[in-house]
Amino acid sequence: MSELSTTSPAYEMSFRKKEYEFLKEIGLGPRNLGCYVNGVWQGNGPVVTSVSPADNQPIAEVAEASIQDYEEGMQACAHATKIWMQEIIDMCDFAVGLSRQLNGSVIPSERPNHMMLEMWNPLGIVGVITAFNFPCAVLGWNACIALVCGNSVVWKGAPTTPLITIAMTKVITGVLEKNNLPGAIFTAFCGGAEVGQAIARDPRIPLVSFTGSSKVGLMVQQTVNQRYGKCLLELSGNNAIIVMDDADIELAVRSVLFAAVGTAGQRCTTCRRLLLHESIYQKVLERLLEAYKQIKIGNPLEKGTLLGPLHTRASRENFVKGIEIIKSQGGRIISGGAIIESEGNFVQPTIVEISANAEVVKEELFGPVLYVMKFQTLKEAIEINNSVPQGLSSSIFTRRPEIIFKWIGPQGSDCGIVNVNIPTNGAEIGGAFGGEKATGGGREAGSDSWKQYMRRSTCTINYGSELPLAQGINFGKFYPLGRSGGGAMAEIDFMSVSDKCGLVWFRMKLDRFIQDRWIMDCSIRSGAYDCVMVTINLWLTI
Repeated sequence: MSELSTTSPAYEMSFRKKEYEFLKEIGLGPRNLGCYVNGVWQGNGPVVTSVSPADNQPIAEVAEASIQDYEEGMQACAHATKIWMQEIIDMCDFAVGLSRQLNGSVIPSERPNHMMLEMWNPLGIVGVITAFNFPCAVLGWNACIALVCGNSVVWKGAPTTPLITIAMTKVITGVLEKNNLPGAIFTAFCGGAEVGQAIARDPRIPLVSFTGSSKVGLMVQQTVNQRYGKCLLELSGNNAIIVMDDADIELAVRSVLFAAVGTAGQRCTTCRRLLLHESIYQKVLERLLEAYKQIKIGNPLEKGTLLGPLHTRASRENFVKGIEIIKSQGGRIISGGAIIESEGNFVQPTIVEISANAEVVKEELFGPVLYVMKFQTLKEAIEINNSVPQGLSSSIFTRRPEIIFKWIGPQGSDCGIVNVNIPTNGAEIGGAFGGEKATGGGREAGSDSWKQYMRRSTCTINYGSELPLAQGINFGKFYPLGRSGGGAMAEIDFMSVSDKCGLVWFRMKLDRFIQDRWIMDCSIRSGAYDCVMVTINLWLTI
């Protein structure tokens, strides 16, 4: 097992700061091992420094995973998966009873003395790769469901949040140890792209859940698909709030403020586009500008802070570049638009008037930047909402039922989250969380999201002594016709129900079989009692 010195003066000084006292309570120190492998902490990869985005000062060091650490952890996890079924279900009853509701269907069979049912079984190992912005929540959405479904979990946290990866793992492993369960059921790695790529390529991991940008998510999906694995993707969002002319304006303004500024605009569900009906455009904009003036910017550890820093220096630089692109495409900055000179990564909350057709509006600038635009009709507003590549969250503010049901219906929002009179963010865990299009199509947390973490088998059981076929097809007489070449020829009479749909389907099947050289030729003729007699010459390979 790797060892790290804990005598570094700089990191000891950081840990003596009052605001970091809570880190000791969750098991973190100045120097930390970043891999939990087979019940043991280790780390033989590069040593990285975790810094505070409020002042860019070091907090602690973490030894990341090496590929050797990864392989050792995967071998132990694969072994633990074989013994990990009912125990985890018993332990995770806290998951709102889900562990007792992994139900399959009993399906009526069209054949006599037969029954059909669905069985749901664990996949084995679920890989979870999380982003920096919600490292605890996204892990919970995936790991809790994966575990109650009987899987083991391999987690790689974001490379810029290694302390959270370690702290969360210590909480989970404490539960495992208390219940005398194998530590390898939950394996965690601090690391960069090398470890993430190893998870995506690993055929021992049937399902990889990835949260991050659409660009990286597409690369992960392509890698996993090459080995016929499954992906659960939670990618970029470009979320809009529509405010109709009959909306509760005060409610809408509070919602927009929370959705656009909270977490410094670094949520996947952050409101990035505000669509205002032309009749209330100026009134809502004035109220919003007043609210922006009252935003308290500062260290998120301080009480009352609404807007904290961006995550890294690189994030701040991207904000600056984004503002320049906005201006070059005709955007007018009406509030904010600049960085705040300080030791930290602070920027001003920004409001921009811009055309819905500007290319920059279709991209996700991960920061507190809100695009504001006018519309005249509901149809126009829905078209603007749906015009971007992403499809995560959306919301409309109105009191009219006909608008609400249009909005949530097939001609309304094309997003995975479609809200009414609430912000785009703040999703509840009881519903399935996820989006469409470039957001990835994955679903996590509630509803029937658990089905993605299991494999489904359709089972047909014959409890009789006959072998009837489905779709009303019955074997008739069998006439041997002799041998030729390397096979045998035979003639079989079939009888099929002669409704138009059934006959069309049967003809299509026969055509395909003839093309595949399973069938030499066939004839279809009318029979008694509204049936069709089908004679087929088979080529039986010996």
